[in-house]
Formats: sequence, C-alpha cells, structure tokens
Amino acid sequence: MTNNLLQIKIKERLNKMASLDYDNIECWQVTEAFNKAQLEWVRRQVHGANQFKEGDESSKMNIDDIQLLLTDTTQAPIVLTKFTDYYQSALIPTDYLYFKRFAVKSIASCCPTPRRMIVYLAEVADVDNLLIDNFRQPSATWGETFCTMSSNRIKVYTNNFDLVEPVLFYYRKPREVAFINCTNPSTGVVSSVDTTCEFKDDITEIIIDEACSILAGDMESMSQYQRTKQNATLNQ
Repeated sequence: MTNNLLQIKIKERLNKMASLDYDNIECWQVTEAFNKAQLEWVRRQVHGANQFKEGDESSKMNIDDIQLLLTDTTQAPIVLTKFTDYYQSALIPTDYLYFKRFAVKSIASCCPTPRRMIVYLAEVADVDNLLIDNFRQPSATWGETFCTMSSNRIKVYTNNFDLVEPVLFYYRKPREVAFINCTNPSTGVVSSVDTTCEFKDDITEIIIDEACSILAGDMESMSQYQRTKQNATLNQ
C-alpha cells in the first residue's frame, strides 16, 4: 500500500478528507500513530493477546501474518565470550523485538565433532537449581543446555564443553513508516524519501484501523474511537 493511500484512508475515517469537520491531522501525527499501531499489533500476535488467543506460530494464518519479521543472525554472527560456567553473547541486535530461539553447537571430549544442541530459555531465578540438577544441567552427551537473557545479552550455560556457531532467531521491529517531506517524530528529521508499510495490504488495513483509534482517542472523538477499535479487534 502506498503512503498516499494510507494517509487518505486515515483522514477519510477521521477527518473527512481534512474538511475541518474535526481537528486537522498533521502528517507527523499519522506517522507516530501508525508506527505505534504496528508495534501494538505485532505484540498481540506474538503474545497471543488477539481475539483468537493465538500466539506466534500457533496457526497457519498467524505464521503467514508475522513470518516477515522472523529473522536470525546468520549474516551477522553473534560473538560469544567464555566464562567459567557459561558463554555470554555480545549485545543483541538493535532491531531485536522478541526472542524465538537460540541455536548453537557443542564441542566436547565425548563429541569432538560440532554437535547441535537443544537450548531452552530459562528464568534467571532458576539457574542455580538447573546447574545442580542431574537431569536438567547442561550436557554435551545428551545435547541439551539452557540460556538466560539479561542486560540485552544471552548467557548459554555449559559443563566442560565449548560452544561454536551461535545463531539467534528473533522477531525484529517492523519497519517504521515515513512520509516524504514530513518530520519523522522518531528522529526529528524531515524525511527525504517515502518508507512504506512492509506488511501485506490486509494487515495494513487492520493497522490503519488501530492507528485511527489512537488518533480518535487523542482527539476525544469517542464514536470514531469505538468504531475503529472494534474493526481492528474483530480482524485480529
């Protein structure tokens, strides 16, 4: 969907094509509301807070909707630093939004050839219990270990084995929409190019309704807020 059409749809639903029926809507307000709506929509799809309570990859429709944002660090490998009981990654990518999985291979005396590990994401509070539990502690023999996340870094725990070839799979932030010759509220810079929404048109329509509900709430237009919010909710 082009940015011109996107703005027309939002103004038609709220401002009657800028006819002064309601408050005039500036382009930077549309930008801010739409980008906010994108993040809220993605969070609902991943977290399962949508109408059907479907989390990420829980249905074919959900997979199809958000697979665009699922990426990995294959092209920009994560660097791991070795400590006594764990390996710590460098800072996670700046476009990181939500964790999916962490893949890594182990090298040990029992298994000198790099072997793929199963890595579970664990709570930081459970680390001590997991390390002393014979059935859940890191094991190159069984090909299992666990990781934690804190301070924008990942810790992968080991037990007398080394780790190689780490790859982080994650949901990235959606690309922010920007309108040419309009001040981008995120950067404070006037955009010299159009940056369109990267989602499919049907999803863009849902995000437009969500953006309209945000703008309507800001303008205290309750009838418009209720209608657009209902449309966005029913089409999750």
